[in-house]
Amino acid sequence: MRYEPVIGLEIHAELRTKTKMFCYSPNDPDERHPNINVCPVCMGHPGTLPVINEEAVKKVVKVGLALGGEIPEFSQFDRKNYFYPDLPKGYQISQYKYPLVQGGHLEILGKKIRITRVHLEEDTGRLIHERGPSTGSGRQATLVDFNRAGIPLMELVTEPDLRSGEEVKKFGEELQKILRYIGASDADMEKGQMRVEVNISLRQIANGKSPMADKLGTKVEVKNINSFKFAADAVDYEIKRQAEALDRGEKIVQETRGWNAFEVFRRFCGKASSRAPRTSRSQARQIYKRI
Repeated sequence: MRYEPVIGLEIHAELRTKTKMFCYSPNDPDERHPNINVCPVCMGHPGTLPVINEEAVKKVVKVGLALGGEIPEFSQFDRKNYFYPDLPKGYQISQYKYPLVQGGHLEILGKKIRITRVHLEEDTGRLIHERGPSTGSGRQATLVDFNRAGIPLMELVTEPDLRSGEEVKKFGEELQKILRYIGASDADMEKGQMRVEVNISLRQIANGKSPMADKLGTKVEVKNINSFKFAADAVDYEIKRQAEALDRGEKIVQETRGWNAFEVFRRFCGKASSRAPRTSRSQARQIYKRI
């Protein structure tokens, strides 16, 4: 049986600004000492209030204009609640319903990839699981570095217009060039300044003809990929895995996965979810509250 891949992207990029998104702590990706660039605001101390970074807003607007998007007159930040060790406040200030940029497109390989939205949020801290100090039980501890917490983070979401790993790689490379050219982000993937997440499903091609557009398959999300080549490899692997499973008569489980280039492929989150999350956390349900 033949299938057509249906692929959408969520790409995060840390913005090149002097300070963090909602406070005056430095935004310095080259800082090697942990927990130096922090303050009561980005650490979520009681009584502190966020002050928006105007420079970050302007950079996202520039990205939207470069991609031919619409800049609405009204935009709104939302509060996304979830609990994770690298999130000091217990919630993330983000955008959902009213982003800074709506629509737009990026042309690659002779086709236009539609963009759903580009919105602005704050990054989380960083967890370090390796070479931590031993605990009383003999196990190693997880360390937390909050230097990255609160850094302005742009998220771009595409429509499911991509069809292969090659297109995913090309889209990421072209977007990276634009971000660097307009000065919005250094987009250095080795430093974690740009991360790719792919949503992949397969739909059946009926009798060798056009795809059954009204019968989309169950999507699988692969998160936090730090290389365009790895993103392409992950897409190609997942297409092959899903096709083989469908040919065996199995059902695709909606879940979140992670790509490990050395282990080939491993399950990323602990359990499958009935609703694939839009963001970089493993929580199946996200609660948005207006600030």
